[in-house]
Amino acid sequence: MISSMGKTSIFSLLLLLLFLSGTIFIFQAKAETLNNAGKNSVRAIFVFGDSTADPGNNNYISTAFKSDFPPYGRDFSNQIPTGRFTNGRLANDYIAKYLGIKDLVPPYLDPNLKIEELVSGVSFASAGSGFDPLTPRIGNVISLSKQLEYFKEYQLKVAAAIGQEKTGELIRNAMFLVSAGTNDFVVNYFTMPIRRKSYTISAYTDFCLQNVQHFLQDLWDVGARRIGVVGLPPMGCLPVVITIYADHPLTSRGCVESMSSVAQDYNRKLQNQLNATQIRLAANGSRIAYLDVYGPLAEITSQGRKYGL
Repeated sequence: MISSMGKTSIFSLLLLLLFLSGTIFIFQAKAETLNNAGKNSVRAIFVFGDSTADPGNNNYISTAFKSDFPPYGRDFSNQIPTGRFTNGRLANDYIAKYLGIKDLVPPYLDPNLKIEELVSGVSFASAGSGFDPLTPRIGNVISLSKQLEYFKEYQLKVAAAIGQEKTGELIRNAMFLVSAGTNDFVVNYFTMPIRRKSYTISAYTDFCLQNVQHFLQDLWDVGARRIGVVGLPPMGCLPVVITIYADHPLTSRGCVESMSSVAQDYNRKLQNQLNATQIRLAANGSRIAYLDVYGPLAEITSQGRKYGL
C-alpha cells in the first residue's frame, strides 16, 4: 500500500514526467519571439492551488494545515521540513528546475524573499484550499481569491523594483500553474454537510468548474497567458478516503471507486472546458493546457509492483 506521503511524491514526479513528455511544449513561446534558437523564453513561474503546490505559505498563517515538521523534508540534503507536503520537492520545483528558472519555487509569504527570488517566480498556493470559496474557510487557509490578491500585490512590488514595462513582459512570458480541487470534494462536499444540502454531486462538480473558469479569467485579466491546470487524482485511492469511506477499511484497503468516478467526471468536464477556453483565447496568444494526473496515478495504484512499490 502506498502511503499518503508517497502519493504526494509520486504526484510530483508524475506531473514532472507529463511536462517532459510533451505538455511543456504548449507553454513555449512562439519561435519568432525567441532571441536564440532553442532558448526558452519562460523566465518566471507562478503557482496557485493547494497542498500539491504549497511550498510553505501555510507556515506564515494560523492554520492546522501545516507540514513544517518531520518526516516532511527528509529527502532534502539538510532534511529540514520546508512546509511542503512531501518528503522533497514539489512538481512545480521540478518544472522550474527543468526550465532553468530556479531549483525551488519559494512561498510568496516568506518575509525574507529578495527581489531576485521574486522576479523569477513564487508560489501563492495554500494547503487545504480549493475552488469552492467554502473550502479554504474550513481549514482557515488562503483562498484562491486571496492568492490572486497576493499576485496583484506581487506585481506592484516587482514593478517598483524593475519598472512597469519589464514587469508586464515578465508576466506575459511566465508560466502559470493551477493545482487544486481535491479538497473541495474530500474535505468539503463528502465530509461536511453544508454543500450536500444544496447540491447533487453533479451540480457541485459544475459549481466547482464554474469557479475554475472564473479564476482562469481572473488570471487572464492580470496578464497570464500560459496556464496549466491540473486535474483531480483518483480520489478514491487516497488513504484518508479509504479509511473513512471504505466498507471494511481495516481488512480491505481497496480504492473507493465511487469517489474516483467523481474525479473522472470532473476531469472530463474540466478538459472540455479548458479546450473551449483555449480555442476562444488562442488568437490573443493564450496557451492553456489540461494536465492529467488521474491516469498515471490510477495505473501506479493498481499496478504498484510494476513500479517497484
